[in-house]
Amino acid sequence: MNIKKYTLKNGLKLVFHKDEKTPLVAVNLLYDVGSKDENPNKTGFAHLFEHLMFGGSKNIPDYDNALEKVGAENNAFTSNDFTNYYIIIPKENLETAFWLESDRMKELDFSEKKLKIQQNVVIEEFKQTHLNQPYGDLWLIFRPFIYEKHSYRWTTIGKEISHIEKINLEDVKDFFYKYYAPNNAILSVVGNLDFEELKILTEKWFGDIEKRNVPLRNLEEEPKQIKEKNFSVKKDVPYDLICKTFHMCRRDHKDFQKIDIISDILSNGKSSRMYQNLVKEKKIFSNLDAYVTGHLENGLFVIYGNLMKNVKMEVAEAEICKELKNLKEKEVGEYELQKIKNKLESNMLFSQINLTEKASIEKYEKISAKDIKETAIQLFRKENSNTIYYYAK
Repeated sequence: MNIKKYTLKNGLKLVFHKDEKTPLVAVNLLYDVGSKDENPNKTGFAHLFEHLMFGGSKNIPDYDNALEKVGAENNAFTSNDFTNYYIIIPKENLETAFWLESDRMKELDFSEKKLKIQQNVVIEEFKQTHLNQPYGDLWLIFRPFIYEKHSYRWTTIGKEISHIEKINLEDVKDFFYKYYAPNNAILSVVGNLDFEELKILTEKWFGDIEKRNVPLRNLEEEPKQIKEKNFSVKKDVPYDLICKTFHMCRRDHKDFQKIDIISDILSNGKSSRMYQNLVKEKKIFSNLDAYVTGHLENGLFVIYGNLMKNVKMEVAEAEICKELKNLKEKEVGEYELQKIKNKLESNMLFSQINLTEKASIEKYEKISAKDIKETAIQLFRKENSNTIYYYAK
């Protein structure tokens, strides 16, 4: 894959991939700020700011309307690690995207009225997704139990509604000028374009935005867990649920792809081990899933599932542990491993967005059955686990 890079004098990084097969251009602007950068007493800031970015800049009061007029679509998301904005736009209208993104990078339209509107929107979202639906509060209560020091211990939307309610206009301005800077952003463009012309366009719209004093990241490191932890809650939900997590490496670690494959062996599709053994055959769970969080810092391997009615929690947990034990004691068969690799490769090759994953196919191909076993032994240690038993009242 041919990826070209260019850095402006103000620190903005441009990343480009030429795709001749589409008349559309994908413009992606990633800011290196997420919920992990928040003050523990003022959480939910990064997510709220994602909403504020669509409230209009100083010069362009209606961001969405300008894009709709040129046949474009856009969206954004916030994670623990970063905030991402993207636009899919016809090639001939690309400059509209650059105009909009550069203008709101320079200065938002800060006002008490717009802040209040977005606070109310986020508070309503908090209630809908985390308080008013079954199991919605799982990670609100589980994350601070898993992480004792690191700022992954709160969810992206924040610890509690009161934190969002207390955010004021000065807080907002301070956050913007700290983090929404050209020297804290990566502009990614994919489309049938000439790179030299794209560089000129980038300089035209972003080149005059001044660098800002982005604070150095100094996050508190999570200490190595040396003892198994578990706890129980009882809630008004239809069925019991169990969630087990294991601390794991960061996304750019050499073992990440091995752990990713382990999660697919356990739960990727109806031919996976946990589905075949614990959902279909033994009928312990109505659903059971395993995945990796993929954080930029040390993340989590997560296993969670809803128990079938009348199945005891200790039985369900024992069955999960049996599956993990099998991975630690027996090497996965060559056919099963290759099947997982083929599926991963297929998903990556057909992906039109995630270029990073396309470039990592080679790493997956090199993984052996011995690698899987050794990684499972290191990962699935009892003292490395955290478990929440989520009981239905």
